[in-house]
Amino acid sequence: MEQDIGIVIIRKLLTTFVATITFSGLMVYGMIFSYSGFEYNKGNSFMGWLLVYCIYVGVVILLYGNVVSLILDAVQRKWFLKKDWLTILILGAFGLVNGLFFQESTLMWFGMVVAILYGVIDKWLYKRQSKGKSLKMFVLMPIAFIFLSWLFLQLTSPPQPPFTKEDAISTATAGVGTLIDYFPKEVGLQEETIDGYKVVRETSVKEIGKEKYIVTFKENWQIGNSKNSWLMSYTVKRGTSTLYEYEGVEPSYYKNK
Repeated sequence: MEQDIGIVIIRKLLTTFVATITFSGLMVYGMIFSYSGFEYNKGNSFMGWLLVYCIYVGVVILLYGNVVSLILDAVQRKWFLKKDWLTILILGAFGLVNGLFFQESTLMWFGMVVAILYGVIDKWLYKRQSKGKSLKMFVLMPIAFIFLSWLFLQLTSPPQPPFTKEDAISTATAGVGTLIDYFPKEVGLQEETIDGYKVVRETSVKEIGKEKYIVTFKENWQIGNSKNSWLMSYTVKRGTSTLYEYEGVEPSYYKNK
Protein backbone atom coordinates (compact mmCIF):
# COMPACT_ATOMS: atom_id res chain seq x y z
CA MET A 1 0.00 0.00 0.00
CA GLU A 2 1.42 3.36 -1.06
CA GLN A 3 1.16 6.08 1.59
CA ASP A 4 0.46 9.78 1.21
CA ILE A 5 3.64 11.83 0.73
CA GLY A 6 3.03 13.78 3.95
CA ILE A 7 2.81 10.56 5.96
CA VAL A 8 5.97 9.26 4.30
CA ILE A 9 7.89 12.44 5.17
CA ILE A 10 6.77 12.23 8.81
CA ARG A 11 7.85 8.58 8.96
CA LYS A 12 11.26 9.27 7.42
CA LEU A 13 11.94 12.18 9.75
CA LEU A 14 10.87 10.17 12.76
CA THR A 15 13.01 7.24 11.61
CA THR A 16 15.96 9.62 11.25
CA PHE A 17 15.37 10.94 14.78
CA VAL A 18 15.07 7.51 16.43
CA ALA A 19 17.97 5.92 14.52
CA THR A 20 20.24 8.91 15.18
CA ILE A 21 19.54 8.99 18.93
CA THR A 22 19.79 5.22 19.33
CA PHE A 23 23.03 4.75 17.41
CA SER A 24 24.69 7.89 18.78
CA GLY A 25 23.68 7.03 22.35
CA LEU A 26 25.16 3.54 22.12
CA MET A 27 28.37 4.93 20.63
CA VAL A 28 28.74 7.48 23.42
CA TYR A 29 28.05 4.83 26.08
CA GLY A 30 30.84 2.73 24.62
CA MET A 31 33.22 5.68 24.59
CA ILE A 32 32.46 6.73 28.18
CA PHE A 33 32.99 3.26 29.59
CA SER A 34 36.06 2.55 27.46
CA TYR A 35 38.19 5.58 28.29
CA SER A 36 39.44 6.65 31.70
CA GLY A 37 39.09 10.35 30.85
CA PHE A 38 35.37 10.23 31.67
CA GLU A 39 35.70 9.79 35.43
CA TYR A 40 33.60 12.72 36.62
CA ASN A 41 30.31 14.24 35.42
CA LYS A 42 29.68 11.36 33.04
CA GLY A 43 26.12 12.54 32.49
CA ASN A 44 27.24 15.93 31.23
CA SER A 45 29.93 14.28 29.10
CA PHE A 46 27.26 11.99 27.69
CA MET A 47 25.10 14.95 26.66
CA GLY A 48 27.99 16.82 25.08
CA TRP A 49 29.27 13.91 23.02
CA LEU A 50 25.74 12.80 22.15
CA LEU A 51 25.21 16.19 20.50
CA VAL A 52 28.43 15.80 18.50
CA TYR A 53 27.52 12.32 17.29
CA CYS A 54 23.93 13.30 16.56
CA ILE A 55 25.00 16.19 14.36
CA TYR A 56 27.24 13.99 12.24
CA VAL A 57 25.04 10.87 12.15
CA GLY A 58 21.83 12.87 11.77
CA VAL A 59 23.11 14.87 8.80
CA VAL A 60 24.33 11.74 7.01
CA ILE A 61 21.02 9.95 7.55
CA LEU A 62 18.94 13.00 6.65
CA LEU A 63 20.74 13.87 3.43
CA TYR A 64 21.91 10.46 2.27
CA GLY A 65 20.03 7.72 4.10
CA ASN A 66 16.58 9.13 3.41
CA VAL A 67 17.25 9.57 -0.30
CA VAL A 68 18.48 5.98 -0.63
CA SER A 69 15.54 4.74 1.47
CA LEU A 70 12.96 6.53 -0.72
CA ILE A 71 14.50 5.04 -3.86
CA LEU A 72 14.54 1.55 -2.33
CA ASP A 73 10.91 1.94 -1.23
CA ALA A 74 9.95 2.56 -4.87
CA VAL A 75 12.05 -0.39 -6.04
CA GLN A 76 10.51 -2.65 -3.38
CA ARG A 77 6.97 -1.73 -4.40
CA LYS A 78 7.77 -2.70 -7.97
CA TRP A 79 9.99 -5.78 -7.61
CA PHE A 80 9.79 -7.38 -4.15
CA LEU A 81 6.83 -5.89 -2.32
CA LYS A 82 6.72 -8.24 0.67
CA LYS A 83 10.44 -8.69 1.20
CA ASP A 84 11.24 -6.04 3.79
CA TRP A 85 14.34 -7.98 4.87
CA LEU A 86 15.84 -7.59 1.40
CA THR A 87 15.28 -3.83 1.43
CA ILE A 88 16.96 -3.62 4.84
CA LEU A 89 19.97 -5.62 3.64
CA ILE A 90 20.35 -3.46 0.52
CA LEU A 91 20.11 -0.37 2.70
CA GLY A 92 22.87 -1.81 4.88
CA ALA A 93 25.04 -2.28 1.80
CA PHE A 94 24.55 1.39 0.89
CA GLY A 95 25.62 2.22 4.44
CA LEU A 96 29.09 0.94 3.60
CA VAL A 97 29.61 3.76 1.11
CA ASN A 98 30.57 6.38 3.72
CA GLY A 99 33.47 4.28 4.99
CA LEU A 100 34.56 3.33 1.48
CA PHE A 101 34.61 6.99 0.47
CA PHE A 102 36.92 7.90 3.38
CA GLN A 103 38.77 4.57 3.10
CA GLU A 104 38.12 3.87 6.77
CA SER A 105 36.94 0.38 7.69
CA THR A 106 35.49 1.42 11.05
CA LEU A 107 33.26 4.03 9.41
CA MET A 108 32.27 1.47 6.82
CA TRP A 109 30.96 -1.06 9.35
CA PHE A 110 29.38 1.61 11.54
CA GLY A 111 27.65 2.97 8.45
CA MET A 112 26.26 -0.47 7.68
CA VAL A 113 24.99 -0.93 11.24
CA VAL A 114 23.23 2.43 11.38
CA ALA A 115 21.73 1.84 7.92
CA ILE A 116 20.31 -1.52 9.01
CA LEU A 117 19.03 0.06 12.21
CA TYR A 118 17.38 2.78 10.14
CA GLY A 119 15.79 0.16 7.88
CA VAL A 120 14.38 -1.87 10.77
CA ILE A 121 12.90 1.23 12.44
CA ASP A 122 11.49 2.51 9.13
CA LYS A 123 9.69 -0.76 8.38
CA TRP A 124 8.42 -0.96 11.94
CA LEU A 125 6.98 2.54 11.71
CA TYR A 126 5.49 1.77 8.28
CA LYS A 127 3.58 -1.20 9.65
CA ARG A 128 2.28 0.82 12.60
CA GLN A 129 1.18 3.65 10.30
CA SER A 130 -0.55 1.18 7.99
CA LYS A 131 -2.53 -0.18 10.95
CA GLY A 132 -3.41 3.30 12.20
CA LYS A 133 -1.37 2.91 15.39
CA SER A 134 0.13 5.86 17.23
CA LEU A 135 3.79 6.74 16.77
CA LYS A 136 4.04 8.88 19.91
CA MET A 137 6.13 6.34 21.77
CA PHE A 138 8.82 6.65 19.09
CA VAL A 139 9.11 10.32 19.97
CA LEU A 140 8.96 9.84 23.72
CA MET A 141 11.29 6.83 24.00
CA PRO A 142 14.43 8.57 22.61
CA ILE A 143 13.75 11.59 24.83
CA ALA A 144 13.31 9.31 27.85
CA PHE A 145 16.49 7.44 26.88
CA ILE A 146 18.47 10.68 26.80
CA PHE A 147 17.14 11.94 30.14
CA LEU A 148 17.50 8.62 31.97
CA SER A 149 21.00 8.10 30.58
CA TRP A 150 22.07 11.56 31.74
CA LEU A 151 20.52 11.00 35.17
CA PHE A 152 22.04 7.54 35.62
CA LEU A 153 25.53 8.54 34.51
CA GLN A 154 25.51 11.75 36.52
CA LEU A 155 24.31 10.06 39.73
CA THR A 156 26.80 7.21 39.43
CA SER A 157 29.77 9.50 38.76
CA PRO A 158 32.08 10.13 41.74
CA PRO A 159 32.15 13.75 42.96
CA GLN A 160 34.94 15.88 41.60
CA PRO A 161 37.71 16.76 44.06
CA PRO A 162 38.02 20.45 44.97
CA PHE A 163 39.84 22.69 42.48
CA THR A 164 42.66 24.06 44.65
CA LYS A 165 45.21 26.84 44.34
CA GLU A 166 47.77 24.23 43.35
CA ASP A 167 45.46 23.02 40.61
CA ALA A 168 45.03 26.60 39.41
CA ILE A 169 48.79 27.04 39.07
CA SER A 170 49.07 23.72 37.26
CA THR A 171 46.39 24.86 34.81
CA ALA A 172 48.06 28.23 34.23
CA THR A 173 51.48 26.65 33.65
CA ALA A 174 50.23 23.75 31.54
CA GLY A 175 51.29 25.28 28.22
CA VAL A 176 54.78 25.14 26.76
CA GLY A 177 56.85 27.57 24.75
CA THR A 178 55.86 30.73 26.65
CA LEU A 179 57.58 32.93 29.24
CA ILE A 180 55.58 31.15 31.94
CA ASP A 181 57.99 28.24 31.47
CA TYR A 182 60.63 30.21 33.38
CA PHE A 183 58.53 30.77 36.49
CA PRO A 184 58.14 28.49 39.53
CA LYS A 185 55.46 25.83 39.15
CA GLU A 186 54.28 26.49 42.72
CA VAL A 187 53.83 29.51 44.98
CA GLY A 188 57.23 31.01 45.74
CA LEU A 189 60.31 32.88 44.52
CA GLN A 190 63.11 31.88 42.20
CA GLU A 191 66.35 33.85 41.88
CA GLU A 192 69.03 33.65 39.20
CA THR A 193 71.49 35.76 37.26
CA ILE A 194 71.06 36.11 33.50
CA ASP A 195 73.56 38.09 31.36
CA GLY A 196 74.48 40.21 34.37
CA TYR A 197 70.85 40.79 35.39
CA LYS A 198 69.76 39.83 38.88
CA VAL A 199 66.36 38.24 38.30
CA VAL A 200 63.69 37.35 40.83
CA ARG A 201 60.61 35.52 39.54
CA GLU A 202 57.56 34.99 41.68
CA THR A 203 54.46 32.85 41.24
CA SER A 204 51.46 33.72 43.41
CA VAL A 205 47.79 32.85 43.50
CA LYS A 206 44.72 34.52 44.99
CA GLU A 207 41.24 33.05 45.32
CA ILE A 208 38.54 35.43 44.04
CA GLY A 209 35.54 33.11 44.11
CA LYS A 210 34.51 29.51 44.53
CA GLU A 211 37.19 27.51 42.70
CA LYS A 212 38.18 30.67 40.82
CA TYR A 213 41.66 32.18 41.11
CA ILE A 214 44.02 34.87 39.87
CA VAL A 215 47.44 33.35 39.20
CA THR A 216 50.17 35.98 38.85
CA PHE A 217 53.67 35.66 37.42
CA LYS A 218 55.83 38.63 38.40
CA GLU A 219 59.43 39.25 37.51
CA ASN A 220 61.75 41.85 39.10
CA TRP A 221 65.12 42.45 37.45
CA GLN A 222 68.11 44.67 38.18
CA ILE A 223 71.42 45.42 36.51
CA GLY A 224 73.64 48.03 38.15
CA ASN A 225 71.42 50.87 39.33
CA SER A 226 68.75 50.07 36.75
CA LYS A 227 65.81 47.97 37.85
CA ASN A 228 62.28 47.28 36.72
CA SER A 229 59.54 44.69 36.80
CA TRP A 230 56.77 43.20 34.71
CA LEU A 231 53.95 40.77 35.35
CA MET A 232 51.18 38.81 33.76
CA SER A 233 48.22 37.25 35.51
CA TYR A 234 45.46 34.84 34.55
CA THR A 235 41.94 34.17 35.69
CA VAL A 236 41.82 30.42 36.24
CA LYS A 237 38.86 28.12 36.71
CA ARG A 238 38.64 24.38 36.33
CA GLY A 239 39.90 23.61 32.84
CA THR A 240 40.25 27.23 31.68
CA SER A 241 42.88 29.94 31.91
CA THR A 242 42.26 33.47 30.58
CA LEU A 243 44.65 36.43 30.51
CA TYR A 244 43.63 38.92 33.21
CA GLU A 245 46.42 41.51 33.30
CA TYR A 246 49.70 42.28 31.58
CA GLU A 247 51.89 45.25 32.52
CA GLY A 248 55.49 46.32 32.36
CA VAL A 249 58.18 45.67 29.77
CA GLU A 250 59.91 42.37 29.23
CA PRO A 251 63.67 42.65 29.88
CA SER A 252 66.06 42.47 26.94
CA TYR A 253 67.57 39.10 27.88
CA TYR A 254 64.40 37.37 26.73
CA LYS A 255 65.01 38.52 23.17
CA ASN A 256 67.96 36.14 22.90
CA LYS A 257 65.89 33.11 23.98
